[in-house]
Amino acid sequence: MNLLDTLKTNVLTADGAMGTMLYSYGIDFCYEELNVEKPDIIEKIHQEYISAGTDIIQTNTYSANAIKLARYGLEDRVKDFNEAAIQIAKRAAAPGGQFVLGTIGGIRGIRKSDASLDEIIRFVQEQAEVLLAGNPDGLLLETYYDFEELSSVVTHLRRLTDTPIIAQVSMHEPGVLQNGISLNDALHQLEATGADVVGVNCRLGPHHTIQAFEGVTPPKTAFLSAAPNASLLDIEDGRIVYVDEADYFGRAAVLLRDEGVRLIGGCCGTTPKHIKAVKQRIADLPPIVNKIVKVPKPIVIQEADPRKNEPLHEKVKRERSIIVELDTPRHLNTQKFLEGADVLYQAGADAVTMADNSLASPRICNTAMGSILKHANNVRPLVHITCRDRNLIGLQSHLMGLDALGIHDILAITGDPTKVGDFPGAASVYDVSSLELLQLIKQLNEGISFSGKPLQKKANFSVAAAFNPNVRVIERAVKRLEKKIECGADYFITQPVYSKEKIIEIHEATKHIETPIYIGIMPLTNIRNAEFLHHEVPGIKLSDEVLERMRKHGDDKQQSAKEGLQIAKELIDTAAQLFNGIYIITPFLRYDLSLELIQHVQAIDAKKEGMATHV
Repeated sequence: MNLLDTLKTNVLTADGAMGTMLYSYGIDFCYEELNVEKPDIIEKIHQEYISAGTDIIQTNTYSANAIKLARYGLEDRVKDFNEAAIQIAKRAAAPGGQFVLGTIGGIRGIRKSDASLDEIIRFVQEQAEVLLAGNPDGLLLETYYDFEELSSVVTHLRRLTDTPIIAQVSMHEPGVLQNGISLNDALHQLEATGADVVGVNCRLGPHHTIQAFEGVTPPKTAFLSAAPNASLLDIEDGRIVYVDEADYFGRAAVLLRDEGVRLIGGCCGTTPKHIKAVKQRIADLPPIVNKIVKVPKPIVIQEADPRKNEPLHEKVKRERSIIVELDTPRHLNTQKFLEGADVLYQAGADAVTMADNSLASPRICNTAMGSILKHANNVRPLVHITCRDRNLIGLQSHLMGLDALGIHDILAITGDPTKVGDFPGAASVYDVSSLELLQLIKQLNEGISFSGKPLQKKANFSVAAAFNPNVRVIERAVKRLEKKIECGADYFITQPVYSKEKIIEIHEATKHIETPIYIGIMPLTNIRNAEFLHHEVPGIKLSDEVLERMRKHGDDKQQSAKEGLQIAKELIDTAAQLFNGIYIITPFLRYDLSLELIQHVQAIDAKKEGMATHV
């Protein structure tokens, strides 16, 4: 009898964690390599689970794809590791007739940019073909946080084979995936896509896994599966540990069976003891055909608070818009900063924008200064957020705080690496890139947290993204810009541009794009400033003409600043003809320079308006 026929009349026990067992042995290198180098260890673990009473074992191939093996320089060993794994599992299962599943693990977490769907499908197929050649009883797709990835993989594998497919999602929160879709909807969509068994594994312990299944209606043809973690994880003396309550895990298996689950195993922290407890508890229990589904309370998400200002990306589509960057101080004296921000805003800037520790050097928190500007000075702040300094917890907390403060204009950027700043030994976080950050911010605008949990109210962020046109092949930069639009960018702010030709090139390369662009203009103060920007700051390049013009004035501060202003004005003359958005970057808190440039933009517009009126 095959796996699916057996599930029609039985509740089956699957094995527990392979990784937990290997971790307990002190093994800290590529687990999949053991299939070839130490197959006796893998077979021994299979035998331990079989002795505990499991009906199903899975191959030691969770990370045996080219993407994950590349971490160890083993990406060319996909065939070796998968082929050996299926042979080991088959050999271990032969005496007792246990079913063998070929395991394929999820690749993406939050970071979609780690691998494209095309890459994932290509590498999954490479792995699956080797496993299928070993004639497994099914393919197990487990620990998929990204539902788009899992759906795509199931669709592709269904076309490739008639072998049973078990598709398991992972949740951060009980009953909901990280994109906000309910577990019930996700499992039914997987069934419709072609999965034969649908379920859950990893991240959550038994309690929350049971809770998640309470709202799941039984699929029409597919069966349900569950493999909870042993418990929530803990850290002791630097090692990951789980509560070792095997009997509790066995009792929980009965409750999972009561929710209609027919395939019950274990994930992280589970051992043969846990699986033995499961088998003892459910061995003689028939599957549940009908169950009472707990109807979840309707989720009410309030609309976002109304904005007091028109979003910048809406205004700039229609008319001139000027934003001015004024970096917060690297010291604790804020007087000049606050004075400058007030002067620039009163002069006509639509917002004062503040970097998030630019060049990885600590400054006064832009959220704190933004709040002061907004609430004490009535100045509209636009704050930058980098992925460098905060993990996912910190990023979401930070954004929720901004919403609570009423700061809704933000620029999402990856951020300069710490090695360029004051503390080169500090850790760079980069849990996500700017692409994922854009998507996550837009998810908050739907009232959904990064984990998929409802937030009771929608945020109301207008999100800018960075655009660096100072590259040799601008078409590549535009491709990245287009990806950011797909991820939710409302408008773009460029790096400083230092040639009229580059501004024209930007216009020609982006004229097919409706998303607005603010052209960055930063006045130079002297030749040393110019050469530092040109030679040392990533993403900024000056033309030979600009460098020569600044070089002529040597150490004459007054004439150098005057020349820098003149260059900036000439650039604005070109930019203002082609773009509504002008982004003025203030050097060294010299807000007098930015003030003069604001007035120059206004003079251009006044002249244009006067000519139009005269005509």
